Amino acid sequence: MQKGTNLLFSLAAGLLRSLPAETAHCATLALTRAAGPLLPRGAPDDARLGIDLFGLHFPNPLGLAAGFDKNAQVPDAMAKFGFGFVECGTVTPRPQAGNPKPRLFRLGEDRAVINRMGFNNDGMAAAAKNLAHRRGKGLVGINIGANKDSADRIADYAACFETLAALADYVTVNVSSPNTPGLRGLQNRDELARLLGTLGEARAQKSQKIPLLLKIAPDLDEQGLDDIAQVVLASGIDGVIATNTTIARPPLRNANASEAGGLSGAPLFAPSTQILKAMYARLGKRIGLVGVGGIASGADAYEKIRAGASLVQLYTALVYEGPGLVARINHDLAACLARDGFARVADAVGADAN
Repeated sequence: MQKGTNLLFSLAAGLLRSLPAETAHCATLALTRAAGPLLPRGAPDDARLGIDLFGLHFPNPLGLAAGFDKNAQVPDAMAKFGFGFVECGTVTPRPQAGNPKPRLFRLGEDRAVINRMGFNNDGMAAAAKNLAHRRGKGLVGINIGANKDSADRIADYAACFETLAALADYVTVNVSSPNTPGLRGLQNRDELARLLGTLGEARAQKSQKIPLLLKIAPDLDEQGLDDIAQVVLASGIDGVIATNTTIARPPLRNANASEAGGLSGAPLFAPSTQILKAMYARLGKRIGLVGVGGIASGADAYEKIRAGASLVQLYTALVYEGPGLVARINHDLAACLARDGFARVADAVGADAN
């Protein structure tokens, strides 16, 4: 049944690719939302893929990255395709229309996407309502940001954390989107220390410790990486997601290559993995790392894990491969572990750095 469902969604994905990119995305969300309650749950996860991190048990290490489900409308439906966890958002305190359209572009020949969405979302109250009405039990993270016109961006993050933390399994602090002017400045040492300090104080007031993660850019230099690693270790947060989209433009073939925005997909794989390796060299296993950027196969996911990631995420590859990709990656990842003699995912984390 699950195989047939994935086939139908994959066929639909082929039809949706004939539509403009953002129109196709909205249609995909609507289809997933309508079909969600009827979707069968996939086969049980291979026990070798389970991993414990942030005080949580992930049935497999493959997650859906933020950006697909900005308003937390379909996390339970997406989990049924085989994701070990689903990250929703980015959510801002107030509803935000985002940047002018068109703002989402496929680069088919490059297996990539460029977006300059600009944190378009319905605001934290809407996301909270959707999360509160969830019926599934899969792991869900919420990715938080600041409004474009905010006078106090740190206060925006604090407001989102206060509203949403108790409704999710973890919270990701997004300071690395290239599509909100000035946002990446929050990765600077002093600003980042202030932000994470504020959120750490807010978290300390909660009766239950909520895992707190930081999502960083792939366009950081060595000094920037050093500063982030030091602040992360001092702050007591739990994890780092490496990485967001890139403003760099490696050689690309598609005519949309000159569009402004963040580049994701296959061209991001190598630079994001380099940042992942760099953070693992600085943090080791003291901080949980999540590898994201260009994953489109079990081999890609395995390379991120061997580079230091305990968990991995994807999004762009779904645009080209459809939801059946999730089960294929998990199957192939288990095969990679078996081939190299690892009994479980955790044993392979950082293998190429050890």
